[in-house]
Amino acid sequence: QVQFVESGGGLVQPGGSLRLSCLASGLAMNYSDYSISWFRQAPGKEREGVSCISSRDDFIYYVDSVKGRFTISRDNAKNTVYLQMNSLKPEDTAVYYCATDVFNICPWASFASWGQGTQVTVSS
Repeated sequence: QVQFVESGGGLVQPGGSLRLSCLASGLAMNYSDYSISWFRQAPGKEREGVSCISSRDDFIYYVDSVKGRFTISRDNAKNTVYLQMNSLKPEDTAVYYCATDVFNICPWASFASWGQGTQVTVSS
């Protein structure tokens, strides 16, 4: 089973930027063959998919609330997916997770493996 370690979260002021990283291990196939998603969960709220990158990087998807502000990318040599987050807003505050999808698709159907998450707090 794929295992993930997310990092890069922190406290940032509104309008600031963060870059999240997602390192994968325990791969059953080449990292480039995985569709990888980022989702977030804020206290008391439903889990929300944010972005994904398909296998072979053929397709990238963002939810409307982050379009134009977030950028997902992948470094297959490092088994790492990144989420560059710019123009952050207080409503972006959440724990962010990266995950595989049970059907290996993007946009996601159902999240499968994910890590411990990284906290992002946007506040002045």
